[in-house]
Amino acid sequence: MEIKDLSLYIHIPFCVRKCDYCDFLSAPADEMTREAYVQALLMEIQSHAAGSLAERKVKSIFIGGGTPSTLTAKQITQIVDKIKGVFLINKDCEISMEANPGTVTPEKCRCYFNAGVNRLSIGLQSPDDALLKTLGRIHTYEDFLHTYDAVRGAGFQNINIDLMSALPGQSVEQYCGGLAKVVALSPEHISAYSLIIEEGTPFFDRYNSECDLFPDEAEDREMYERTKEILGGAGYERYEISNYAKDGFTCKHNIVYWEREEYLGLGLGSSSLINNTRFKNDSNLKKYIDAWKSGKGAVVQNLEREELSVREQMEEFMFLGLRMMRGVSEEKFAELFGESLMHVYEKQIDKMLKQDLLCRKMEPEKRLALTDKGIDVSNYVFEQFLF
Repeated sequence: MEIKDLSLYIHIPFCVRKCDYCDFLSAPADEMTREAYVQALLMEIQSHAAGSLAERKVKSIFIGGGTPSTLTAKQITQIVDKIKGVFLINKDCEISMEANPGTVTPEKCRCYFNAGVNRLSIGLQSPDDALLKTLGRIHTYEDFLHTYDAVRGAGFQNINIDLMSALPGQSVEQYCGGLAKVVALSPEHISAYSLIIEEGTPFFDRYNSECDLFPDEAEDREMYERTKEILGGAGYERYEISNYAKDGFTCKHNIVYWEREEYLGLGLGSSSLINNTRFKNDSNLKKYIDAWKSGKGAVVQNLEREELSVREQMEEFMFLGLRMMRGVSEEKFAELFGESLMHVYEKQIDKMLKQDLLCRKMEPEKRLALTDKGIDVSNYVFEQFLF
């Protein structure tokens, strides 16, 4: 019997200071709280030791947040070691971790590398110090450069840099100049995406009624086009709407999400997809810690369970898979659902093909993908595949 793959997501809900645009499940915390959380997380990981998921082959692990690098190197090592002790880890498993400038040292980076972390994602967002201050980031560009040097010096050969566009007061020239600085560092992967102002954040309260402070639609569009041009010219392949990578360095873990492969979320508020059922952990930090401390961890696991219908699975297959430049596989769709993709979505596909928003690729296999025009209005295209 073939052993199925599994990916793991580990959530670290702590940061030094919450950024003004951030709506993720994260907040500052003292040392005692962070240590209590780590111990609870270790217990949750251990709880899977006797379960069927521990027999799967783990192909990718992503330690995200928050800012995982706010933990001590020892705590990160404990988490990685515990995972290795409970789950079967593939030899070529991608183990990613997010880190922010101002929270790492050369020693920390060496410890991450020695623990088995082999991909580090650094949250730069912008090389412009004034824009970093506007965003509420704790670091400067110089801090970022020190972090990047420390990561390289520790032996990491797979680094991602996050970069944002359409920031308040940002010009096209300013953005492109910043992107060129990042390219000059030659990271293996770059995530380049526009700022989205989420309701409930300080940014929403501050800027929601002042849209004129942001780049207009034409400028935002030009930043988007120049990103493709600059990164493409530097040898980065765009493999997903907002992600670019050198050959061989696409992010395995993110592809798991886009291709609806199975993953288990561990830690506060983390989500999972197993056997076409979505579920998540409780998002209350005190409740999560207390439950594991008292030996009743099950009460904060597997909440909000939703068994997806075949129609819902099809929808997700389409709007997640179409985010990738290679699109969705017609053969895979038929294999999963026992029906032809071109039959199930005949009207939608015909409409999108006529509008030049989708195209069919026939070699080396039949795939349906967004065109350049379709990428520009991707949300509209995705909506067509919702029943």
